[in-house]
Amino acid sequence: MLIVHCNVHTTPDGVEAFKEASLTNAQASRLEPGVELFELIQSDEDPTIFCLVEHYTAPEDLDFHKTQAHYLTWREQVAELMAEPRRTVKYHRV
Repeated sequence: MLIVHCNVHTTPDGVEAFKEASLTNAQASRLEPGVELFELIQSDEDPTIFCLVEHYTAPEDLDFHKTQAHYLTWREQVAELMAEPRRTVKYHRV
C-alpha cells in the first residue's frame, strides 16, 4: 500500500479552475488498476489549500498513474494555477 498526499496551494483566482481540472483527473484516476482511493479535499480555513489523497495498491501503480493522459493533462492545466510548487508526501499503513 502506498498513500500519497499531494498538497497544493493555488492562487485565489485559480481555485475554481483547479477544482474542475482536479475532479476530472480524480474521476479518471479512480478507474486505473491499483487505485483504491483518489480524493480531492479542500481546506475549510483557506479555500486556496487543497490535498489530493491517493491510495495505491503498490508503488508501481503510482508510476503507471503518472503515464496516463488524464494525469499529464491535469499537470499541464494546473501548473499556472499554483501559488507555489506542489508538495508530495508518501506514506504507508502501520
